[in-house]
Amino acid sequence: MVAARKKDDGARAHEIVQALSAAHPDARFELDFETPLELLVALILAAQFRDDRVNQITPPLFARYRTAHDWAAADPAELEQQLRAVNFYRQKTKAVQRCCSELVSRFGGVVPESLDDLLTLPHVGRKTANVLRANAFGAPAIGVDRHVARLAQRIGFTRKTDPDEIEHDLTKAVRPDDRIRFCHLLQWHGRRVCLAREPRCAVCVVQPLCDFGRSSARTARAGAASKRTTTAGRNPTTAKPRAGRAAPRTDAGAIGTAVRRNEKAKATRAQTGRSTSRPPR
Repeated sequence: MVAARKKDDGARAHEIVQALSAAHPDARFELDFETPLELLVALILAAQFRDDRVNQITPPLFARYRTAHDWAAADPAELEQQLRAVNFYRQKTKAVQRCCSELVSRFGGVVPESLDDLLTLPHVGRKTANVLRANAFGAPAIGVDRHVARLAQRIGFTRKTDPDEIEHDLTKAVRPDDRIRFCHLLQWHGRRVCLAREPRCAVCVVQPLCDFGRSSARTARAGAASKRTTTAGRNPTTAKPRAGRAAPRTDAGAIGTAVRRNEKAKATRAQTGRSTSRPPR
């Protein structure tokens, strides 16, 4: 991994936000919600699951369960059936109800804004807490999912692999006013252009600002220059044949060989009375 640039990362991150905003004007937070409680439940359901699928499931649930007490007091068997379309629906039913029970007993049914308080809730990790704080409360928090982590490493904002350490590096690199938008844009860019297996650096609008992208461009230019040099230095009239293959015969050489073979065959028939094309009996 290429080391992070010495340039002011805050300025570079701001340029990246501007460039990606122009490239992905439709980028937004993808989970639908109206209250912090709805977002908290949606985030628990979205673990290792697609956001668009969660959005299909949650509208009738949010209409029925309006408070943390409603979720906590729901019949578990009935709630499981309502969540069957979600992966690990049994475990997630228990997770939602446990979390909401804690909200009722310790926070009066209100989702807290403090990171420390959120981290005391069951099934709420640092990424979930930061995503909730940023999108429900507008806090300048960075939630590190797989897209944010991958692009932060490639761009050169961090060399770390641990999500908490990546969050720490990004918090230092990205200006507070840019952090929420920065995460949304990296998620969309990671799905559309900076793919995990084959990043499309040739069409990436932030390639000049990205350590990985600039390195890929240099490698591509060096390969193209080497290919041009090899092609230009090759003389087709004097080029040697490939190893393992006979040199091509000229027309005159082929005719001379045929004549000699014909004369030798005639001499053999004159001595033996047999054709060389048939074995003797």
